[in-house]
Amino acid sequence: MLVECAVNSVTSTTRPAIVVVGDAEQALQRLGDWRAIKALADVTIHHRPLNGQALVDALKDADAVVLVRDRTPFDAGLLAALPRLRYLVFTGTRNTTLDLAPLAARGIPVSHTEWGPSKDSTCEMTWALILAATRQLETHAALLRRGQWRPDAALPLAGVLHGQTLGLIGLGEIGGRVAKVGRALGMQVVVWSPRMTPGRAAEQGAVAVSLGELLAMSRVVSLHLVPSLATHHLLGAEQLALMRPDSLLVNTARAALIDSHALVSALEQGQPGFAALDVFDAEPLALDSPLRQLPNVLLTPHLGFVTEPVFARFSAGVLECLEAWLTGKPLVRVIAGGGESA
Repeated sequence: MLVECAVNSVTSTTRPAIVVVGDAEQALQRLGDWRAIKALADVTIHHRPLNGQALVDALKDADAVVLVRDRTPFDAGLLAALPRLRYLVFTGTRNTTLDLAPLAARGIPVSHTEWGPSKDSTCEMTWALILAATRQLETHAALLRRGQWRPDAALPLAGVLHGQTLGLIGLGEIGGRVAKVGRALGMQVVVWSPRMTPGRAAEQGAVAVSLGELLAMSRVVSLHLVPSLATHHLLGAEQLALMRPDSLLVNTARAALIDSHALVSALEQGQPGFAALDVFDAEPLALDSPLRQLPNVLLTPHLGFVTEPVFARFSAGVLECLEAWLTGKPLVRVIAGGGESA
């Protein structure tokens, strides 16, 4: 969507500086043609995570900043250290760590890209984790790499999902897709969310239950909520204790939905029996995180939306936004701030 904005006739005697942060996949340049942008501006792309003074140093001379997803928290304190900033772009349609108010107060326009097939991608990632954990794929692949065919000891074998209960916390676009796959596999689907109704659940072939009932009855529990004050640490020690010893907890949504300290303790006690996690409180996951030491977890580095089609859309969207800003055209997909051109 093109958003018409008033464009100020502000010009600069020097080339604008554009800084991209959070491109851990090194995908934005590979998937887009940046030659037109680099002809008009100096572009720096950071692939490694930045924080603290290193982040300030990277951005302090930027006229425009591009944030890849919400990997780099951007608040009033950081903005105050960036006197030259005149434009901000983020990938996707939502950024949970971006403070829009101070940007709007300074009249700095904020644009975003389109998403691409991220809902499908995250659904597929959810099921990749569910199936890999249920069929013990990580364990058996490691055995084969070590030259073994079966474990040395008699251990519990893989489970089967058909006939089991799938509990979904959240039934939005991603949760609805996950529910369809669960039903196709012959699972009973139960759901809960803060505003769930029996009718809405029935539309997805699911049954609405209380959160406690969902946790107690489900073989697989998967989270698909947007984090908010109301859902922060939705699953703490009390809730985790309700889960079955043979249950699998899957999180491809946001780490803030689960009290991570309580989860470590619960997994150590075997209730839930296993967790498959794609999101963490701090990313990248710290080397000394206790999650890395637990035998009953499957960990992946936030891959839910990380696919070629999604990042191709990100790259195209970033280039579209920057080209409009650099050439004085109406800015696209503006959600806050003014409309100053380069």
